Amino acid sequence: MPYYVYKVTESPIKLLEVMDKFDKFRDASAWAKARRSEIPAGANYLVKVIFAENELQAEDLLMQVREKEPITGDDW
Repeated sequence: MPYYVYKVTESPIKLLEVMDKFDKFRDASAWAKARRSEIPAGANYLVKVIFAENELQAEDLLMQVREKEPITGDDW
């Protein structure tokens, strides 16, 4: 399965734009880190790497809202 690199704009609505696709995580990660270093201050987007079978699955995973971990009280 390939690694996709996405530009994710959070506001006003969540928009996804595929930037590139890689076969190896090392290549995807290095490329994404280089793009992150180019993001201007105050920009309203992120660069994310996602592992998925295809673009449809990648976008589905990126659009899912993840619940925060519950606070158990012993996290002091």
